[in-house]
Amino acid sequence: MGSSRLLGKILKPLGNHDVLTYVVERCKKIDGVSDVIVATSALPQDDLVEEWCKSRGVSYFRGSEEDVLDRYVQAAKQYNPDFVIRVTADCPFVDFGLASTMVMAMTEAPTQFMNLQGELPRGLAVELFSYETLKYIHENGLEPRHREHVTYYAYENRDEFSWTSVHASSGIQKPELRITLDTEEDYELCKRVAEHFEGNLFVPSAEVVKYLAANPELAKINAHIEQKPVV
Repeated sequence: MGSSRLLGKILKPLGNHDVLTYVVERCKKIDGVSDVIVATSALPQDDLVEEWCKSRGVSYFRGSEEDVLDRYVQAAKQYNPDFVIRVTADCPFVDFGLASTMVMAMTEAPTQFMNLQGELPRGLAVELFSYETLKYIHENGLEPRHREHVTYYAYENRDEFSWTSVHASSGIQKPELRITLDTEEDYELCKRVAEHFEGNLFVPSAEVVKYLAANPELAKINAHIEQKPVV
């Protein structure tokens, strides 16, 4: 809830719901997922997130605000899962279809980490890795950037891991688009998308990309926003 550029963004209204409803419900559509866990901070400002989860019967965990990697490990620990999917809560149109394909590929050829190939709009992709890999990153990723960005250590040290590859379809490879929620401009775009699809929680991500590509004036709303750098 304490996002510096868009305070309270994950519980902002979106369509007929709110942002977190979009994220959680779309995650539940990923084939092979046993549970969806909201991993929030232990700060008082995130009491609202806990209340949201309790009122909807959604699993949740509260941990460190700054050490997000530790929060992930501790959230997963109670389940001892085979694999973990990382989804950030500011991606209301996360591609559950692509995520399902990733789960299938990892099931057929298990490795430590998923390599998603293709340049996607920011806000559609998920990350998939084994729980053992998450614990390894937790033990070895000691720099501040590793603790904040969870999987950054793996991308900096790719040769330490085995990878399974999945190619994203050409229809969603529009990296110039931002379909994420970090600023007021992002929120305006997401609201317009939700309104166009009449609050459909499960509109395919490819349809969202198609709509924005066909309406460049809409895509321009947040085209100038720069992602905060990793330091």
